[in-house]
Amino acid sequence: MSNKQTWPDLNFADIQETLETLHHWIQIVGKVRLKTMPWQNHSWHVPLYISSKGFTTNPIPYKGRIFQIDFDFKQHKLIIECSNAGRAEMDLYPRTVADFYQELFEKLNSLGIDVKIHARPNEIEPAVPFRENTINKSYDKDAVQAIWKAMLKVNEVLNQFRSDFIGKASPVHLFWGAFDLAVTRFSGNDAPLHQGGMPNMPLDVMQEAYSKEVSSAGFWLGSKDFPFPAFYAYAYPSSTEFGKQKVQPKHAFWSDEMGEFFLKYDDLQNSTNPEKVLLSFLQSTYDAAVNTSQWDQTKLERK
Repeated sequence: MSNKQTWPDLNFADIQETLETLHHWIQIVGKVRLKTMPWQNHSWHVPLYISSKGFTTNPIPYKGRIFQIDFDFKQHKLIIECSNAGRAEMDLYPRTVADFYQELFEKLNSLGIDVKIHARPNEIEPAVPFRENTINKSYDKDAVQAIWKAMLKVNEVLNQFRSDFIGKASPVHLFWGAFDLAVTRFSGNDAPLHQGGMPNMPLDVMQEAYSKEVSSAGFWLGSKDFPFPAFYAYAYPSSTEFGKQKVQPKHAFWSDEMGEFFLKYDDLQNSTNPEKVLLSFLQSTYDAAVNTSQWDQTKLERK
C-alpha cells in the first residue's frame, strides 16, 4: 500500500473552503461540550477526539444522563445520542453555518438537552456570530474524508509518542479553536504568566492553559496566511536557544514569526517511512525543549 493511500493528499487550495466551514461546525459542537462538561485543567474538557467514523465529543454527563455528538464522515451525518432519549441525526452537506447552528440546537432541544453557548467563534477573525454566518457553506465529501483520514494517521503516531512519557501528559486532543490535533508534555514546573495574543480568546483561559512548562506538538491544517497542512512543535516558555537546535528530519524548519518548528505534511507524505519520520520530528523537537529548558528527564521518561 502506497503512502498516498494511508496518508491522503491534502492540498490546502482544494480543501480550504470545506475546512473553513467545518471549522465553524466543530466549534459549535465543541462549545456544547465546553458548557456541559466539568472544568478540567488546561481546558482538557473542551476538545473533540478522533473516532472510527470521524470526530466525537466522547460521552458528556448531563443531568443524570449521558449524551454524545459524533461527526460521521462515512455517512456524512451528525449524530446525537442520549442515554435515555434515543437519538437525532442531521445530514452533512453544503449548508451555511447559520443553518447548521439552528438545526443542531433544534435537535438538542428535541432530546431534552438545553445548552446555551457563547455563539461566536474563538481564534477566528472575523468572529461572525454563528446564527448570522451565511458565508461559509462548503462541504466537499472527498475533502472531509481526506482531512479525517489524515487525522486518523496522525492520531495513531501521536498516541505512540505519548506512551514513552511517564510525567504529566495530555490526551491526544482535537482542539476546535485552531482546528489542530495536539499532544502536550509537562515538566511539572510553573511557567511565567502567559501574555495571551490569540484572537477572540479570553486571557485567563490562555494563562491557565499555559500555567505550567510545556513541550507541545501537533498537526494543523493551515490557514490563508500559512497555506499548507503541517506538523508543529513549540515549548512554553522557550529559551532563545530553542529555535537554534538541530531537529529531524532535514525538511523540518524553524519559523521566527510563529516561534515554532514545522514539518510540512507533503514532505512527510513523500518520505519512505512517514510514521518513522514523524516520530523523529516529535522526539527531536521535544529533546530541543528539554535541552534548552533543563527538564529533569530521569523523572519524566520511561527508561
